[in-house]
Amino acid sequence: MTNHPLFAMAAAQSESNHSGVPEEGAEGLVAEARGAWVLYQGCWLRPPAAQSVMIVQEHFEARPDDTFLLTFPKCGTTWLKALAFTVTNRSCHAVTGDGHPLLSRHPQDLVPFLEAPYRQLHPLADLEKLASPRLLSTHMPLTLLPPCMSSLGCRIVYLCRNPKDVFVSLWQFISKVNADYTMDKAFELFSDGVCPYGPIWEHNLGFWKKSIAESDRVLFLKYDEMMAEPVKHVLMLAKFLCVPFTEEEVSRGVVEDVVHLCSFDKLRSVPVNSSGVTDRIGGVPMENSSYFRTGKVGDWENHLTEEMAKKLDAIVEEKLRGSGLMF
Repeated sequence: MTNHPLFAMAAAQSESNHSGVPEEGAEGLVAEARGAWVLYQGCWLRPPAAQSVMIVQEHFEARPDDTFLLTFPKCGTTWLKALAFTVTNRSCHAVTGDGHPLLSRHPQDLVPFLEAPYRQLHPLADLEKLASPRLLSTHMPLTLLPPCMSSLGCRIVYLCRNPKDVFVSLWQFISKVNADYTMDKAFELFSDGVCPYGPIWEHNLGFWKKSIAESDRVLFLKYDEMMAEPVKHVLMLAKFLCVPFTEEEVSRGVVEDVVHLCSFDKLRSVPVNSSGVTDRIGGVPMENSSYFRTGKVGDWENHLTEEMAKKLDAIVEEKLRGSGLMF
């Protein structure tokens, strides 16, 4: 796997620091490198991430009762994990009190990713040990998902976010471990679709269309709408996950308790989330607090110039035109 031409080409072109020419690789794959990024089946990834995705595609075995949380990076992944975990496990973990797992474990660790940590370093067998029904997560676009997920009818919850907010959050996250990832350079790449799991518009469109065609299997959510009406969306999420709130729970305020427990301010204040460093990827240790920046809708206004905002809006509008999806 490590000798695949996809990775060798990316490494060589990264060293020479110039865009590569598309090249036909093994198994009919078309690979293209741009700096440290490689295009794998239409999706931009770092070479180690592409290798991990390939392993997942080939070896992951889904189960019919699996539920997958799908997000483009920095679209509220941590929040969605907290909400979905709390909703699906409320029968065994009381939402109120001091013993809930969210108070002692990072949300990112309660719902494991398919492709992270890199599966060439940490075997997929770790996921096989989990009891059913499993709650799993991934950043992979629809086109990269293992075919078994669709054939088995696994449920998917997809959360998207305004691309301008996504860019700012993604740039700030990556710049913590890569000082050379300047905003100007990052914006140029993002506008070309070159970023982790990009282009973002292709990622969004894939699941948007899937949610229209299979609404019983794919729940499509928007971050800004969830922030505006969290109770409404938690009720919607629970119903989709086949663990609807009872009338008695609603009357007791359990839905509001879930919203409070999983709120940005509450999660950020928990010691396990506000301190310490963890390597959840493989060779890329990050501060636990880096997963909790502001969580605000529209924070892009504090970082992007008017010209940058207009440019990104125009690109996204063109890419999504006619789909019915808008931000």
